Amino acid sequence: MSSTDSDRAAGTLVGLACGDALGRPVEFTSSEQIASEHGRVTEMLAHGTHGQPAGTVTDDTDMIVCIARSLAEKRAFDGQDIADRFAKWYDDGPFDIGLMTADAISEYQSGTSWRDAGREVWQRRAEGSNAGNGSIMRCAPHAIAFAEASDTLEQVSKQSSAITHYDPRCQYGCVLLNQTIAGFLRGAESPLAEAIVRVDGDGPDELVETIRLVPDLVDDKQLANTGYVVHTLQTSLYDALTADSAEEAIVKSVNRGGDTDTLGAVTGALAGARFGASGLPDRWLETVEYRNDLALLGQALATGQITG
Repeated sequence: MSSTDSDRAAGTLVGLACGDALGRPVEFTSSEQIASEHGRVTEMLAHGTHGQPAGTVTDDTDMIVCIARSLAEKRAFDGQDIADRFAKWYDDGPFDIGLMTADAISEYQSGTSWRDAGREVWQRRAEGSNAGNGSIMRCAPHAIAFAEASDTLEQVSKQSSAITHYDPRCQYGCVLLNQTIAGFLRGAESPLAEAIVRVDGDGPDELVETIRLVPDLVDDKQLANTGYVVHTLQTSLYDALTADSAEEAIVKSVNRGGDTDTLGAVTGALAGARFGASGLPDRWLETVEYRNDLALLGQALATGQITG
């Protein structure tokens, strides 16, 4: 692995944490509220939503740590082990957790297998509350571990999503995101275009056609900041691909308001893969939680022999 690849692998996970922590204090507020109270959020803020110290991450980063540690220790994708780690984390009482994630983990703890828990919850949910962004926010470790094995990456991205988010839009959202990140890690010329080719014809039309508009066929003002997986993925891809730096990408996503921690996290993973950990602001790195662990995990996943 070259130093550039190592930097991008570390950047994927550390960038995600930076976006998560930058967005956490203003989660659920509008862009107008952010502008009124902060002008423009560019620094790690304390307090705010969830009332945590500056640099504190949310469930987005907590869950990638579960996945990354499982991949590094098992040297393979092990859905049972990932589900067990999610359950232990859930039992520790995180201050932030999505409703569908909580329901799926509870379903798993009640005895349903990790392969079926997400599906059971999904089948009970009405359209409009069944395709959130709770799996794309945490899927990036797979992109590093399986960057050179695109078929395996597609398979494990879907399996990992389905532990909590079974909807095909969520599963293929993880595929699109991970294939794009993996493309950056490999130095591909057009990572998103190559990712779209891989899912075209298989992924849900709404998801694929919405992502196909990025970046040149969608207006910046049309982008949404909701927790719907299609919206989050489109907006984060747009911000990460059109920015001139990782900082610009993450700041733009967070200041959109709405689901700011997850918008920041997904954009941060993409921007970290594109620009590397060395492209992230030192002032953020000095503050963000898990920074050293995530950098080491990213490098370990990039260099380890991990199987499907």
